[in-house]
Amino acid sequence: MRITVELSLYPLAPDFVGHITDFIVELRREPGLEIVTNQMSTQVRGEFDAVMAAVGRCTRGAMERVHPVVLVAKFLNADLDIGAAPTVGGEKGDRSIFPAAPGRRENRSVPFFHG
Repeated sequence: MRITVELSLYPLAPDFVGHITDFIVELRREPGLEIVTNQMSTQVRGEFDAVMAAVGRCTRGAMERVHPVVLVAKFLNADLDIGAAPTVGGEKGDRSIFPAAPGRRENRSVPFFHG
């Protein structure tokens, strides 16, 4: 099974940027993963076991280097194309951005709050 993970590391230290960079560099050394980093987070895509093992190893390394550190992670059991921006339908109220899962209808709508 392929998964997609979004990670945000928050070292609670004055020199936090270096710790974040070390975490990302360490993650990029892991084999078999697709990784995209932007200003807000790092997305990782790959086989479940490879992703989980890599995230575990890199998190352990970060936690051994700096204390305390917070890692926020979101896991999705879908193989998202993390290299491309999601598309949002052009019709008003159409918030379909997720690909269809096997055996499901073509699009799923994302709940959207109108305030």
